[in-house]
Amino acid sequence: MTRILVLGGEGKTGRPIAERLREKGHEVRMGSRSAAIPFDWRDASGWPAVLEGVEAVYIAYQPDLAVPGSDDDIRRLSRLAAKAGVTRLVLLSGRGEDAAEVSEEAMKEAGIAWTVLRGSWFFQNFSEGLFAEPILAGDLTLPSSTVREPFVDTRDIADVAVAALTEEGHAGKTYELTGPRLMTFREAVAEFSAAGGRVVTYTPVTIDAYAATLREARMPEDVIWLVTYLFGSVLDGRNETLTGDIERVLGRPPRDFADFARDVAETRFWRT
Repeated sequence: MTRILVLGGEGKTGRPIAERLREKGHEVRMGSRSAAIPFDWRDASGWPAVLEGVEAVYIAYQPDLAVPGSDDDIRRLSRLAAKAGVTRLVLLSGRGEDAAEVSEEAMKEAGIAWTVLRGSWFFQNFSEGLFAEPILAGDLTLPSSTVREPFVDTRDIADVAVAALTEEGHAGKTYELTGPRLMTFREAVAEFSAAGGRVVTYTPVTIDAYAATLREARMPEDVIWLVTYLFGSVLDGRNETLTGDIERVLGRPPRDFADFARDVAETRFWRT
């Protein structure tokens, strides 16, 4: 049995990773402010205690590796992990994010076996998080219309992460994790809502108009900055390619968006 620290254990990827690790008989230490041994990205004084006795760490940085200063946090954490005897680091990164790649390099400086998982937009963004509420209200407004994205299921990311945390052969690898097809946000919204028997309008707007909408909804400024950064810099077609990395690691194809949409339709999401 291996003791594995899952940072962001309550997040979209952390939850399924923790579940899968426990199913495999590993001891999971959750890394969050509410955990038994609290972890807070803003308070490094508590990091050594969280890392004590841990053999591997899954790192999901909050709010995103694009945020200025994230590379300093990743560098500090990785060095403390090495000092604590951690032997394996797995970092969730952003595909096509130049700022995220700086943090990837910061992690590697610690000299521990590492694996990088680069993902783009998650399927689960439509069922939880920023997009869910406007979708349930019947209209999703976003600053994107024609760019196609390789949306990926967080359950696939979790499966790859567990393999990287517990199996040999993944050290020094950077995996680009994509779903099996490219879709525009408009296409994804239409398919997702159709599975639930709903009609949801998709409205493309400028980035400035989108930021104004978020402010009207009283979103925190750091969230507004992050979302507008992602739409303004990453969503430019740079990720309009698919990879076979999920299938190479897991021996099966990635989940399709249609399957995800049907899974959500069978839950209470549309009845909320």
